[in-house]
Amino acid sequence: MAQLQISQPIPSVGQGSNHTLGLQSLIRRSSPKKKAKLSQTKRDMPYIPPHLRSSAASAAASASSPSPSSSGPPRRTTSGSGSAGAPQANGTGRRGDTRSLGPPETIWFSWQPSDRILQLQQEQIAEMRARLNVDVEITAGTPPAPAPVETFEDMCLEHSIMKDIAFHQYTTPTPIQAQAMPVALSGRDLLGCAETGSGKTAAFSIPMIQHCLAQPSIRHGDGPLAVVLAPTRELAQQIEKEVKAFSRSLNSFRTAIVVGGTNIGEQRSELRAGVEVVVATPGRFIDHLQQGNSSLTRVSYVVLDEADRMLDMGFEPQIREVMKNLPKKHQTLLFSATMPEEIEALAQEYLSDPIRVKVGKVSSPTANVSQSLNKVTDEEKVDHLLALLVEESSQAERAGHPSPLTIVFVERKTRCDEISDALVAQGLKAAALHGGRSQSERESALHDFRKGSISILVATDVASRGLDVSGVAHVVNLDLPKTMEDYVHRIGRTGRAGAMGRATSFFTDRDGFLVAQIRKAITEAEAGNTMAFATGRAARKKEREQAAAFREGRLTATGVGVVGNATVRVEDRYKHMLVSSVDPKKGAGAADDAWDD
Repeated sequence: MAQLQISQPIPSVGQGSNHTLGLQSLIRRSSPKKKAKLSQTKRDMPYIPPHLRSSAASAAASASSPSPSSSGPPRRTTSGSGSAGAPQANGTGRRGDTRSLGPPETIWFSWQPSDRILQLQQEQIAEMRARLNVDVEITAGTPPAPAPVETFEDMCLEHSIMKDIAFHQYTTPTPIQAQAMPVALSGRDLLGCAETGSGKTAAFSIPMIQHCLAQPSIRHGDGPLAVVLAPTRELAQQIEKEVKAFSRSLNSFRTAIVVGGTNIGEQRSELRAGVEVVVATPGRFIDHLQQGNSSLTRVSYVVLDEADRMLDMGFEPQIREVMKNLPKKHQTLLFSATMPEEIEALAQEYLSDPIRVKVGKVSSPTANVSQSLNKVTDEEKVDHLLALLVEESSQAERAGHPSPLTIVFVERKTRCDEISDALVAQGLKAAALHGGRSQSERESALHDFRKGSISILVATDVASRGLDVSGVAHVVNLDLPKTMEDYVHRIGRTGRAGAMGRATSFFTDRDGFLVAQIRKAITEAEAGNTMAFATGRAARKKEREQAAAFREGRLTATGVGVVGNATVRVEDRYKHMLVSSVDPKKGAGAADDAWDD
């Protein structure tokens, strides 16, 4: 993909060059002080796509004259603007007037929770966070983080949002919502980390809608007010669905989903008509920015969801291209299920004094999933799977219950289709989901699975992150993934939002190293301890090296090991999991720090 050049667009013959020449002529006619001011304006002006440059030239030509006085109701107090040098928007919000004045100024309203929350003492706030299992960190020298809010009523949200929350029967915020939403509503940057299924999407969607409602109206040709970037089409669709759920009472609130695999012409029309929120995958959003179908001039609320996954998929250049071309004043929320060092680096560069909110033990298998491991040969896998799922379906039928929703993970696309066909041949209702299917086929499979028309979804890792299908009772790893991180994301499709789940994994001798880590995690959980593991590119590279060493016999072990203060005996085929050979240079087991948080 060609590198997007937004920061300093080359003026084209016609509209773009008129805009530049207009500024130059103004500078030549101005006094020295005005020259300096206009020069600064020129340097700070944000990127303007080709289809908006004529109106921008008009705005530049009127910059030296006072803007008309506001004739509408007083605006809320602002603490910054969406673009440098943007004039005050007309309070009437009339389309013709605001168009001539350029991008309106962003409104940063002063949010406050209910008086009950404002009156909480620090001891009470600490007690609430302990009860919610929430850790909060702030940058030294910055104001304290807002207190968690355990009811939606105490968040003092817009009436329409509260109406939609009640409509969807949301009663109590989850822990990540209770702490992250007050941070987002207060306008602070946020680095949020929580286990999968914790309610992250609503935690950023509801404050995003509230922020957009405070802004001057979107006009035809305007860029969005908020952008959410996600790694996959499926996750983007899920996020858009949630945004629409909490804005259903707002007839004029528009969202656009911008992902690959769908008609780019329809997306172009939506973007040019003007939308409040864009939910996008990074690559397709960059395409639209390059083509002038959208712009970043009015973006003041940015969400990077599943940021670790986006980096894994190679979207870092696109993320950086978007972030570096945003207006100077904006709010950024970064959410991730794991916190590898590359995410820390991204947060350090693009978040301003963020409040860190962590719920539970990050990068650990969810505790409410019952996990079992079954050793089989490759030839036996399919037979064992069919026997397992046919028996589950029969038990449910005898009890008069629907078949439990089950996701079966496999390694390859072709195997995905083969297993799905084999399940259907056994009379089970199954469908395949993988990257080789068309967008309509993937959407149809997900729709049928959510509605219960099919009870089994056979998928590659495209479904291992972000998909939030309520009621998934069982996850089966027909083929284990390569890393512990991917294993955790897979089994995280069940046991969500406090419900119990079940995970069954079939493994062979070549999976021994990963099985050791899984067994260790299970042992720790049974002992009441919480175990976490390292994540990110560096950790995965190290894990692959250790797995290779294990297969080559360079790691040796005994059958007895110590976990905490207890001696644990394990079966012979798992005896390598606790004690490995000592690296004489490090004086510790070579794999030990792969399991540290």
